Amino acid sequence: MPFDRMKSSGRRGWLAAGVGIPALLVTALLTGLALTPEKEPVANNAAPVITATPSEVDQSPEESVLPAAPAPPGLPVVTYDPAPAGFPADPAAMDTTALTEGLHPTRKIPAYDAPGGKPIAFLAPTISEVELIMPIADRRSGWTAVLLPSANRKLAWLPPGGHTTVTLRDQIVVERRVHRLTWYRAGKAVRTWEVSLGQRGQETPLGRTFVLGRTPPPEDVYGGVDIYALGSIPDDLDAVPAGLRGAHIGVHTWYNDDELGENTTNGCIRLTRSGQRELLAEVRPGSSVVVVEELPTPPPTA
Repeated sequence: MPFDRMKSSGRRGWLAAGVGIPALLVTALLTGLALTPEKEPVANNAAPVITATPSEVDQSPEESVLPAAPAPPGLPVVTYDPAPAGFPADPAAMDTTALTEGLHPTRKIPAYDAPGGKPIAFLAPTISEVELIMPIADRRSGWTAVLLPSANRKLAWLPPGGHTTVTLRDQIVVERRVHRLTWYRAGKAVRTWEVSLGQRGQETPLGRTFVLGRTPPPEDVYGGVDIYALGSIPDDLDAVPAGLRGAHIGVHTWYNDDELGENTTNGCIRLTRSGQRELLAEVRPGSSVVVVEELPTPPPTA
């Protein structure tokens, strides 16, 4: 059943999905998913932590393309609700290497569990009428693997055709142990902020995900700044309050900064209003996000 709204419930900060809830603020979402302004941040000479970009590795011309099995028309479509089971685990879920290319479906395309494997679901050009751009994680046998939306640490394999690619220049890395969010551009740390993260039992999920879209703040407690919805969802769907079932992890601000550096949210990533505004202005949907316990070396902006 299609989902059409992201809402807030309670004081902990989630982006929740619900069937039968009033319509989504579609206009605001579509506006938020426009490409970010083409302005560059203040120059930064920090050394990059990113040394390779596997998504840019091309297929060998000699490598044969595995055929795709026909997809039954009755397969589910991936929506804002949790994605169907059966997709493979992301083998590099904790890799902090930036993913520099995104994939946008231009029509409804089947997603498989492996190159030449079993079709599991369809991916559409939009989710809740918002353009879908997924980071490319791997290429093999003529197929492309993307980070799956509405799921944690899962990949979807796509056969050739039915999509376009875009360049992704930004990455967000979140460190749970030290409550730190760092924004990278082209492999260089640009800014770092202290953040609040998920409380015990509702920890912010580890692993790679991406910026799915953006929505206006539904309540005053969000500080009047738009919210980023990520592709990730709670690790334990039953641990969150009932009013937040069907939720996605969000990156957002709060009406005050008293709890920065603490584990007080229902899984979301909460930072300052000035920091959120900067991310909203610079980081486009589709950009990769990775949550780790702690980087081996603190970013130079820390």
